Amino acid sequence: MLQPAVGPSAPHRRPRRSPAGDRITVGLLNNMPDAALAATERQFERLVGGRARLLRFHLPEIARGPQALDFLAPRSAPAEAMESAGLDALIVTGCEPRAANLRDEPYWTALTRAIDWARDHTASTLFSCLAAHAAVLHLDGIERRRLARKCSGVFVCRALAGHPLLAGLPGTVAIPHSRWNALPETDLAAAGYAVLTRSDEAGVDLFVKPGRSLLVFLQGHPEYDADSLAREYRRDLARFRAGERPDRPDLPAHYFDAAVAASLDASAADPQADEPPAIEAPADPPWPGIAEALFANWLALVAARRSARAAAPGVP
Repeated sequence: MLQPAVGPSAPHRRPRRSPAGDRITVGLLNNMPDAALAATERQFERLVGGRARLLRFHLPEIARGPQALDFLAPRSAPAEAMESAGLDALIVTGCEPRAANLRDEPYWTALTRAIDWARDHTASTLFSCLAAHAAVLHLDGIERRRLARKCSGVFVCRALAGHPLLAGLPGTVAIPHSRWNALPETDLAAAGYAVLTRSDEAGVDLFVKPGRSLLVFLQGHPEYDADSLAREYRRDLARFRAGERPDRPDLPAHYFDAAVAASLDASAADPQADEPPAIEAPADPPWPGIAEALFANWLALVAARRSARAAAPGVP
């Protein structure tokens, strides 16, 4: 398994609290599939909760089953309600794609409306995984590219530029990635995006674009639980054995230790096996401290940008 980054450990620090009643307000636009709705909310709430007021939103255009609708009903408002919620910042999650072209997704119009609103009205918006791909496609026409194999695992990412988002983090960090597509770094640079961290294996990790709202993009998943990649692998293997996908999934790279990986690989290749093997996640993953520091930095930036706007109304 990949070990934590070279350099000092990322601090488990919390930003200074704002005065009572003056905490920043962050929206979470949760677009994840039904099975991942609750886990995704919990993951981002863990990184934001207690540091900011978190309001939950969803896109009604994403088809949901009865259980997911019951989950959303008492806790989440339609995305259009964001526009009157007084948000300082927004987190937009990914979504399981149904169409080869993101523009053909049934929720595309609603999602792009949310992107446009966030760009013009928040201090900062953070786009995760597919949402990052959708945002750069909508804003700058940058097309993601399909990979030959799924990018899944924990990858060493190196800092390429200094930025307040990286304050206190080591120059090399280990971050989970899980995606079938990638954004070309040259296309991002040509459109004015600044790549902050990149992996030699997984490509672009974290990048930003300044403006009225600081747009932050993650191709990786620092919010993931220790067992998220293990659960995804088990799901993909079950789909393969059910004939729902043509190829056996690769093990997540740099995630399991060598003995566990060898055992899982042998079990997955056994045509007589009916059920996916029991899978134990790493006990001490290297990224949670990095994620906490990154989100602490982001929330501090949101608070600073909000204060600057209040001091100089009308100034981006």
